[in-house]
Amino acid sequence: MATNAKAEAGPDRVIRRDGLEHASVRNVAREAGLSMGSLRHYFASQSELMVFAFRTVIDRIESRLASLEPEPDPRRRAERVLAELLPLDDERRAENELWLAFTSRALVDPALRDLRDEGYDALRAGCQGILTDLSAAGLAPTDIHVETERLHALLDGLAVHAAIRPDIYTAQSLKAAIARHLDALAIEAAVPLEPGK
Repeated sequence: MATNAKAEAGPDRVIRRDGLEHASVRNVAREAGLSMGSLRHYFASQSELMVFAFRTVIDRIESRLASLEPEPDPRRRAERVLAELLPLDDERRAENELWLAFTSRALVDPALRDLRDEGYDALRAGCQGILTDLSAAGLAPTDIHVETERLHALLDGLAVHAAIRPDIYTAQSLKAAIARHLDALAIEAAVPLEPGK
């Protein structure tokens, strides 16, 4: 489906360059080099086009995670997975910008809410899986719920900061922040806090 492949790239470029409000079927068709009629064959409305583009971002991230080579070391495995979720290169920066645009739009567009929630739940479950894995290896505290919330918040915060100030939040600084967090988890696991602290 060459037309569908062209349609995939069109919304991304328009949204990143001009904003979500300009990602109409007409503008995306023009960007993709397609007629409006051929694009309307796939998407009857801007909302359908946005759902498709958002789904494409989620699918690309999931596909990249699924294709990671097996890593027996839990710490290195955690770092590799977390690196795939941060904007460390052009592809992931583009996904991050699109993700933020779509999640903002989901506040007012019911068609995008389910996808936003699906992505949020998948990220949270991924964080929980990483923490469960690290905890079993003695590299994270056993309070998985609290640590999942912390890791999820750290990832979200880093992604937002990297989108706003990529000059400060570089790939190197993002990886360093993750490494420091994982170091801190291992220290906390080795020296648990006294009860009540």
